[in-house]
Amino acid sequence: MSAITSDSRLTVVERMKERLAALAPESLDIVDDSARHVGHEGAKGGGGHYRLVIVSERFSGASRPARHRMVYDALGSMMQREIHALSIQAIAANEV
Repeated sequence: MSAITSDSRLTVVERMKERLAALAPESLDIVDDSARHVGHEGAKGGGGHYRLVIVSERFSGASRPARHRMVYDALGSMMQREIHALSIQAIAANEV
C-alpha cells in the first residue's frame, strides 16, 4: 500500500500529527475548532480551523516567526487546502 493511499484514509488531525513528527515533538496537541466556524468563508471551501500546541527541542534558540515557519514547512500543502486557520503555540523543550 502506498503512502498516498494510506494518507487519504487519515483524518486531517492525524495527517497533521504525521507531518509534524518531522519536528520530533516531545508533546503535541491539536484541537479541531472547525465546528465553531461553520458558515465562515474558509469553512465553505473545506478548510478547517485548528489550535496547535507543540513542544520540541528543535525550537530552541529560534524566534517565534521561525518556529511558525518550521510548523508551516512541516505541514506543507495541507496549509493550502485542509487547513484554513491555525493557531500555533510552538514551545522549546527547555521553556516548559
